[in-house]
Amino acid sequence: MRPYEQPFLWSLDWNLLRTFTVVVEQGGITRAADFLDLSQPTVSSALKRLEQAVGHQLLDRRPGHFTLSTAGAALYRESSAMLDSVSRIPSLMVASEKSISGHVSLAAASHVVSPHFDEVLRQFNAAHPDVTYSSVVTDSADVLSRVRQNRASLGICLMRDEDLAVESHVLYCEYFGLYCGPGHELFGRTSIAIPELAGRTAVSFQTELENGALFRVRQLRERFKLHPEPRGVSANLLEVRRMIIAGLGIGALPVHTARADVESGLLWPLLPTSELLPTEVHLVINPRRSADAAEAAFLRSIRSMLDTVPIAQRTYR
Repeated sequence: MRPYEQPFLWSLDWNLLRTFTVVVEQGGITRAADFLDLSQPTVSSALKRLEQAVGHQLLDRRPGHFTLSTAGAALYRESSAMLDSVSRIPSLMVASEKSISGHVSLAAASHVVSPHFDEVLRQFNAAHPDVTYSSVVTDSADVLSRVRQNRASLGICLMRDEDLAVESHVLYCEYFGLYCGPGHELFGRTSIAIPELAGRTAVSFQTELENGALFRVRQLRERFKLHPEPRGVSANLLEVRRMIIAGLGIGALPVHTARADVESGLLWPLLPTSELLPTEVHLVINPRRSADAAEAAFLRSIRSMLDTVPIAQRTYR
């Protein structure tokens, strides 16, 4: 049976999916009703009809309690991806080969700094002035989620394990080192014995603690026996940098992003080159996404760069 021959496809009111998606993203029926300019009973009735149509309870809606059921979470992933695809239909239809227009949406981890990617973007923008762009900075797990759910044209992030739902390429390789700020007693020291780092306070990325994509950076802290309970935590590189400079503790940063701060006297490197930690940063794409003209052309430009620039040149120390 072809998908369009299934009775469920014809019996389902797709407006119910839109209402359900808004309820989830607004965090409740009251906010969703305000967003949709509908009454709360109308939204509640729509959710009830959707639950009857799919045969599963989707939300736990007790007073003061709002959570998705397992079935609700699965439906939300599909409905949000579907609504995103529908919203992109106009740009898919108006794009032409002679004059490329459309929108490129990027989801990236906060520490992404790649001169090669920036050069692709610069050249592409100069060649196609009608293309628009948006960028969301988040943690690597959310980048992968956005790409899987078809909510971003492409993503740039770290990956701990292979993800079969996305196509991934190594965009560049960076090295992490440990740094302290100007007020730290090790600041300015040119010869630091590794045991001197043991027990010292530290700051960290959130994904280090959650055993996420930066788990190897956590291993770097553990290897030099920094204090196991970080004094400060953030998912954003700039905030980790801020905490290091402010003296909250020793922290890990990509060497090439920290170089300017080292030269200006805001950060001090604590590890020799031989102890730096290599980490791959990936470009991720949803192979099932129907790319518009702008997205397809931009991805061709990136792939061309990856094919012509050896990884050795895309390795930043």
